[in-house]
Amino acid sequence: MRPVAICEGVYWVGAVDWECRDFHGYMTAPTGTTYNAFLVKDEKIALFDSVKAGHGNEMLCRLAHLVKPEDVDYLIVNHVEMDHSGELPELVARTKPEKIFTSPMGERALKAHFDCADWPIEVVKTGSTISLGKRTLQFLETRMLHWPDNMATFIPEDGVLISSDAFGQNWATSERFADEVDKHLLQKQLDRYFANIVLPFSPIAQKTIETIESMGLKINAICPDHGLMFRTPEDVAWVVSRYKELAAQKQKKKAVLVFDTMWHSTERMAHAIATGLAEHGVAFKLMNLHAFDHSDVMEEVWDAAAVFVGSATHNNGMLPKVADMLTYMKGLKPKGKIGAAFGSYGWSGEAVKDIAGWLGEMGMEMPVDPVRLLFVPTHEQLAVCVEMGRTIGKMINERVGE
Repeated sequence: MRPVAICEGVYWVGAVDWECRDFHGYMTAPTGTTYNAFLVKDEKIALFDSVKAGHGNEMLCRLAHLVKPEDVDYLIVNHVEMDHSGELPELVARTKPEKIFTSPMGERALKAHFDCADWPIEVVKTGSTISLGKRTLQFLETRMLHWPDNMATFIPEDGVLISSDAFGQNWATSERFADEVDKHLLQKQLDRYFANIVLPFSPIAQKTIETIESMGLKINAICPDHGLMFRTPEDVAWVVSRYKELAAQKQKKKAVLVFDTMWHSTERMAHAIATGLAEHGVAFKLMNLHAFDHSDVMEEVWDAAAVFVGSATHNNGMLPKVADMLTYMKGLKPKGKIGAAFGSYGWSGEAVKDIAGWLGEMGMEMPVDPVRLLFVPTHEQLAVCVEMGRTIGKMINERVGE
């Protein structure tokens, strides 16, 4: 459990959570995650953030290779969410810091999380700086990326940007840097994290990147609170470029068909719709909610041009997994999508109308009427689904390009 040097005097001292599969209670993390904490050694010693409760010993063990806890002068709280502050009370007790720096909303959040009346909290805002000796800490509030308290810290002398949740990924690995892993796997984890956490704050992500670029910062390394760090010029440029693409929600020639089915009738409808899409060369993803979690679905939805949602009718409504999916998707606010609803029913058939209503409320364009078919669809009836796929496939080509 040794620390990892990012550059001389700046170290990763976080924890790796190999067993995490449920992230924040709403997103699956199939590859685990990390809770990244950072130590800066100078005339003053600063420790950035903490780790999730239960992982403190791992962080303290790494810290002990560099300094004694009581030698830490400053704690920097870039983000108060519990996966970064769970061990903060223990850390405060051990280090007895001179000051704890956080954003204005960070101060409010700390007081709402902890009994911290006697903590030496000092508020810093965008543009605030403090000196560690040879190094300067420059603060930038990144409100709602993805909490109101979020803040990034830049160390200009080293060109290190400690970016909080921005540029993060859920990925437990023995490697710590992007240049040590497969870039395609890294992009998958970066995209998944963005699609499930940062997506509704895409305009803020765009504005934050614009602000950073306008400041003319010479960034040599980007160190997020989760996952791998970026330490080469190529990787820094790559992750910033990828974040711009994610925040722009640029659409591909692609559709996602997400559904739940009782006796396979709605599933057959989904396959028929996919046939129509394929005739126009549109890539598609069939996602049965018995096989895919809602966070899996959003990983595919963010860059799709169209989203088809299907459900059998159950107790005069949609199946529970579909209701869950729609609630989750609505909160993440995907932009500029074409939407469509479909499903099989037995006698009342309300599910399809309800789904169409939800998609419309999300601001999706609904160019075709919802399709609902009684019990087991015939070959002739499935032709209506194929035609739905054709119509929307043509629209996707017109929008995204052949």
